[in-house]
Parts: sequence; C-alpha cells; structure tokens
Amino acid sequence: MTIYDISKMAGVSIATVSRVLNGNANVRPETRRKVLDVMERCGYTPNAFARGLGLNSMNTIGILCADSSDLYLAKAVYYIERNLRAGGYHSILCCTGYELEDKKSSLNLLLNQKVDSVVMVGSNFIEEDDADNDYIRDAARQIPLMLLNADFDHPNVYCTLCDDFKAAQEAALSLIDAGITDILYLYNSRSYSGQNKLAGYQSAFLQRDLPLEKDLQQYYDGGHEDVDGICAFLTRLHHMGLSFHAVLASEDILATAALKYARLHDLRVPEDLSIIGYNNSILASCCEPELTSVDNRLEDICRQLVKTLINTLDGNQMPQKTIFSGRLIRRGTTLPETGNCHAAERTLPPA
Repeated sequence: MTIYDISKMAGVSIATVSRVLNGNANVRPETRRKVLDVMERCGYTPNAFARGLGLNSMNTIGILCADSSDLYLAKAVYYIERNLRAGGYHSILCCTGYELEDKKSSLNLLLNQKVDSVVMVGSNFIEEDDADNDYIRDAARQIPLMLLNADFDHPNVYCTLCDDFKAAQEAALSLIDAGITDILYLYNSRSYSGQNKLAGYQSAFLQRDLPLEKDLQQYYDGGHEDVDGICAFLTRLHHMGLSFHAVLASEDILATAALKYARLHDLRVPEDLSIIGYNNSILASCCEPELTSVDNRLEDICRQLVKTLINTLDGNQMPQKTIFSGRLIRRGTTLPETGNCHAAERTLPPA
C-alpha cells in the first residue's frame, strides 16, 4: 500500500495525500477525514522507518546518475546537491551505469533507504521500449520522482528540462543563415535528449526548404572522452570524400575534437570550418579559439528541479513539467552575426 493507492481510493491527488501526511493546514476538513479514513481502513503506515524516529521525513533525497565522469552529469549533480543542502536536505548518490538492470537495482536500493524522493539525472533513464519504464512507474507509486532533462508523463513524476529541440534547431539555423548548408551533425547519444537535438537539426533544414543529407548526420559510437578517437572518426569521413564546412555537435567534447581535426588538416576556424558545441561547459573556454556553444541553462534547471521537489514534499501543487529555453553563446568558432543582432549572447525563443 502506497500513497498512490491511497490517493486513488480516496479520490484525491497524490499531493493532497502528501499534505495530509505532513499535517499541512491547507486541506479541507472533509477531505482530510476522507484520506485518514482510507488510511485507517487499509492499515497504512507511512514511511515506517521515519515514523519510528518521530519524524515526518528523513530529509534525504536519492540521486541517480549514470556516469559521474561525464561533465554535464557531474555538474548537474553538483548543482542539485548544493540546492538540496540549502533547502535542508541530505542526499545519497548512486552511479548506475547505462544498463537497465543496474538502474533498477540502484533505484530499489534508494527506495529501501527510505529516501523522500529520487532525482534521476539525465534522459538516459528513459528507455526506448516503454515497457522497460515500468520501474519508474512502480517507484512513483511510493515517492515523488524528479527527472532532469527528460520528459515522462506519469502521476507523481516531475520533469524539468531544456527544450533541446528548439535550441539545436536555432543553432543549425544560425549556420544556415550565415550561408553554410553542408553542416555535419555529430552526436554520440540516442537518449531522449539526444533524439531531440537531432530532430532540431533536421527541422532547421526543413524550415529553410533544404535537402537533408543522411551522410551529414553522423553517430560516433566510441568513448565520450576519446578526443583522439573522435578526431580520427572525422578524418575518416574526410578521406571518404564527405565535404562539410560546419560541425554542429551534440556535446562540447565532440566540438573540441572537431577543433583538433581542423588543426590537423590546416583548416581555419571559423573561416574554413565553423563549429558549435552543446552544454556550454568549461571546455568551451579552454579552446583556441573559444567555442561557440548552446547553454542549456543547467544551473537554472537544477535550481527549479529542487524547488519543485521541496514544494511537492511540503504538499504544495507544482507543475509536472517545466521547460527552459536554451541560449546560443557566440565565441570564436563561428563568424559574427550580421544584421540587427550583435550581442554575444542571444536568448532562444520558447517552444
């Protein structure tokens, strides 16, 4: 018996059950009585371990991260933990890897620790086969789940994400409108976020009535830190006769490898080869020239995720999906914008 079951039997929302459990005064007396009657009838005892300590909550949040060596995921974990501490919560981190069974076992481990909620960092926790996502649905019947940069529609699951489709589309359009149409899209993930970025790139060409070339959409199936391997992959494409005058990369690490490729082949950046990365990580300022990159608002997203989490635990109604727009940060790997906009930073419009 979980709060999910109680909410269904009482005919109220999960948030209302949470308010009753936390003693929130913002519940009508008749609604409170209805929820308490169902709990009494079913013998429901919420969070027995925490109640044994005389607490409503363990004030502990579980965090699932596939790979803490990944720059994006590591930074996200840092922002989330920092905001949780500021809100009076502790955290337990599990690095799961990318295999489904390992994700399931790590989630179950956190549930057995009686955490108040679990944050899933990154869209790789959403499986392509929807039946494989039942482990998320099952956990959401027990506690609120927070998904970072993923979209999953289910009760008690809250998603905070960047509009990767729109951000990638606008990045591609900036190159097209600068006169470059042979844009290589280089990506290394088929996650929900990865698919949205690819679709955004494709949409830019359709929007400008330009043909989409399959050979200019290249998936790199190697290690995400293997700059030399990525550079060699681009060199093989060059030797195969593939011509491109710009690279739009799904991550900054891919874009820095494209910079190395340009140096090896005596290509001037951005005159001969324009390059745009994604995530606006520390790598963007470590390059020469510095890297134009899409800022996916990670710090803002993490702050909002924790705000949603804490308010949900307090029994307040919160939106189940919050979407942020990306920002294209122009640096030395792309030519300056022409026309009316000369700012170094441009906010992309919302979807």
